[in-house]
Amino acid sequence: MIAASSPRGGVAPVSRRVMNLAHFVRQAASLHRNEIGLVWGEATWTWSDLDRRIDAMAAALAAKGVSKGDRVLVQSKNCNQLFESMFVCFRLGAVWVPANFRQTPDEIAYLAEASGATAMICHSEFPDHAVAVRAASPDVSVLVSIGASDFAEDYDDLVRQHAGRSAPEAAVVYDDPCWFFFTSGTTGRPKAAVLTHGQMAFVITNHLCDLMPGTTVRDASLVVAPLSHGAGIHQLVQTARGVKTVLLAGDRFDIAEAWGLVEHWRITNMFTVPTILKMLIEHPSREMHDHSSLRYVIYAGAPMYREDQKLALTRLGKVLVQYFGLGEVTGNITVLPPHLHDAEDHAGARIGTCGIARTGMQISIQDDEGREVVAGSDGEICVCGPAVFAGYYNNPEANAKSFRDGWFRTGDLGHVDDDGFLYITGRSSDMYISGGSNIYPREIEEKMLAHPAVAEVAIVGVPDQTWGEVGIAVCVLTAGQSLTESELLSWIGSKIARYKVPKRVVFWDSLPKSGYGKITKKIVKEELAARGVLPPLTVREPAA
Repeated sequence: MIAASSPRGGVAPVSRRVMNLAHFVRQAASLHRNEIGLVWGEATWTWSDLDRRIDAMAAALAAKGVSKGDRVLVQSKNCNQLFESMFVCFRLGAVWVPANFRQTPDEIAYLAEASGATAMICHSEFPDHAVAVRAASPDVSVLVSIGASDFAEDYDDLVRQHAGRSAPEAAVVYDDPCWFFFTSGTTGRPKAAVLTHGQMAFVITNHLCDLMPGTTVRDASLVVAPLSHGAGIHQLVQTARGVKTVLLAGDRFDIAEAWGLVEHWRITNMFTVPTILKMLIEHPSREMHDHSSLRYVIYAGAPMYREDQKLALTRLGKVLVQYFGLGEVTGNITVLPPHLHDAEDHAGARIGTCGIARTGMQISIQDDEGREVVAGSDGEICVCGPAVFAGYYNNPEANAKSFRDGWFRTGDLGHVDDDGFLYITGRSSDMYISGGSNIYPREIEEKMLAHPAVAEVAIVGVPDQTWGEVGIAVCVLTAGQSLTESELLSWIGSKIARYKVPKRVVFWDSLPKSGYGKITKKIVKEELAARGVLPPLTVREPAA
């Protein structure tokens, strides 16, 4: 009889070998060798081209001493070399450490130190970043430049020098790291979430199952975000099916170009964030190009405000797919597929939900002590399943804080209804306490966006001598509209409880956004301080 405490049902634990993720390129090159795998500007590469280039670059790095387990920091805007570098690292069994190219040299130097990188691939446009990394991390002994530069050998020169050399795929087990996915650092310095070969194999399968069912080599995907983070995961999924990936020609987001590419390449799917999707649907170039090929417009990274969602559905049709997930869970918590999106606010519409649990994942809404609360009650959103990362690299304190009884604690607040649909209240870090009452900005922002003159809004809690904290609403007006602070406060005051009404409203031409196009409250607060809005704060009469 097998004892209940026996590991794996009586089978001794073993290291489970899994497919090296770089094998997806090998498969695509074998099955679809002459099909276009990547498009960037006027240039195209077939899957065979990409496989050969990845082999050559892997051989070049191996000759320089890069081997399994080494961390390779990559500082680059979107380009074919950045796309390839992921699979170069995977093929060697090394760890891909991509950075947001908009970060400063000092910030990139920190990532080098935090990751323990020993090699760096740096775009030629960022020489100061390479200098900063070398100064901060003497262990970075291998440096490669994308494009000609004075600080390192050129990537493409190395590819030519090692052309024809085959790099064997490193043998990997389930828990071997393949990617250090740095968090955005909204509550402190960025942390390296460790993604593994086995975990990511599940993530890829899950994305194909829940987000883009029916995806084949006949599809085409447009990239409108940096490949260093969520868009990189999305493109890894495309590679698994031999899907053509199309990059914008430049490093700036050109909306007219994006719609032109959708028409030219018959784009069937794209991954974006709500703020960029809003820009896409509101731009006049949308009407100038055929976008009927679109089947899945996937948005994540932040909740989409209802008014924006309705407009997108009206203009694009039932192609929206929402998912909720963090980098630590590689986007795999919930999904709201096209058929559950509704442009009408009828009685049966599930307004405000981010969907149901992803296949193979489980959600638990927990109180501060880790007890699961009943349906309809707010608590912290916790999750378990194969998509959860291995933990933060070299950060036991963060790991202890983020895991409880096997559940990953997202730090997001919300509730589920009786049918299991999840509704996000907000980030626990976004909540502020005013006069003893918990205030969740998300609810108030949704109400404000229903005003026809308000295009964007972010509400943050700031210190106040009387109430502890009060809210400031930062608004961007719709083009051609005018609105005053008193008018907006009077309007919103009739729609929410008085204690939830922000104490101030300021109007800006635009809201500051992160390098991934998301509105983050940390950046908004920093900008408020920079503009001298925070000190001193005018206190209004107490709300009843």
